[in-house]
Amino acid sequence: MKKPIIFQNIPCTLVTGFLGAGKTTVINQLLATKPNNERWALLINEFGRIGIDGALLASSQDNDLEQKNIAIREVSGGCICCTSQLPLQIAISRLLSDHHPQRLLIEPTGLAHPRELILQLSAPHWQTALKMNAVITVLNGEQWQQTKYRDHEGFQAHVRDADVLIINRYAQLNTSEKQSMVEWIAKLNSHVKIIWTASGLTASETIDSSDVHSSDKFVANKLIADAYSSTLNDQLKKPSSIISNQRKVSIAHPQKSLIGLQSQANSLAAAPSSSSSTDETEAQASANSDLPYRYHEEQQDFQLAGWRLPAHYILNADDLQDWLLALPNWQRIKGVVHTSDGWMQINFNPGSLTTRTIDPQTDSRLEIILQLDVAVDTATETEHDAKASAASINWEDCDRKLMAMVV
Repeated sequence: MKKPIIFQNIPCTLVTGFLGAGKTTVINQLLATKPNNERWALLINEFGRIGIDGALLASSQDNDLEQKNIAIREVSGGCICCTSQLPLQIAISRLLSDHHPQRLLIEPTGLAHPRELILQLSAPHWQTALKMNAVITVLNGEQWQQTKYRDHEGFQAHVRDADVLIINRYAQLNTSEKQSMVEWIAKLNSHVKIIWTASGLTASETIDSSDVHSSDKFVANKLIADAYSSTLNDQLKKPSSIISNQRKVSIAHPQKSLIGLQSQANSLAAAPSSSSSTDETEAQASANSDLPYRYHEEQQDFQLAGWRLPAHYILNADDLQDWLLALPNWQRIKGVVHTSDGWMQINFNPGSLTTRTIDPQTDSRLEIILQLDVAVDTATETEHDAKASAASINWEDCDRKLMAMVV
């Protein structure tokens, strides 16, 4: 009988951020800094039941992930920080034992509670296995400009529990607004380190375009981008003050570090989908129904729905986009879909609509998140009406509309 492998001090980084903040972009930037001779692993927690983020990350990489020594495991069907500790333990243990990574990145869902996840990773059984580095949180400047985000408890929670704050999509903010943002951040977390992404800068902020030639502009912007990449990479080596302080509390008061830890049988019965990997989730979906497959459910203040379709279903690209953008109060739309324009990656949030051509996939996947408690701007519609419009969607009618797009 083989002795169990004991892992010690595996560097681990949390990359958090509210829904649509831009975590995938930051993770891609971190993966780009990986030395060729190192094995890294990425644990992705998706709030919905259809794994898409792994496919989005894989399609954004230039080479095959296996060739680049990067392993990905997805935990779908709920937030790993608010179900029980077991899904997180299983996912991390499998990644470590199956792939023996030299570094672990964890991306919780944008609807996660960072404090709960930090409490879990501060438990005694992780304190020797994982060396927790700085908690990196992504903040979207365009979202911050909107009151519904600034006042949202979930939006603020990510800022409170960050060692490092990566601010992106801020080019439209003027100097006064940026200062207001920094002051708002300081009220929530006075010790956080702020890093402004290079991609968020405008040309006038990076260089004086009236004094240099275009080639000089390119060089200047390249230097800024390289400096940002280096600064971001440095955060992978810095210890987390947030988690270090919490671990001291967990040692002094071990009962406070237990987040509803149950027996294995009870936890699996209570949340089977949350502990599933991508392959297990697909097997479960296939067992429930042959493709096409669809689910919908309500979680927290959001309505979720997702579809998996056979690869040979080709959807009209224009009709699909028009239908998706007409959905009420949508907060996030993600997908890898076979369309009349080819295989497309879809990544929509209210501040950014992104599509790109990708390699053929094994099936089409589409997932949407609708917010139930958004404020309304029209004088004739009440907040209750807006909430009802998202909550009372006829999903059978959505199925029919989606199938009508098949060409």
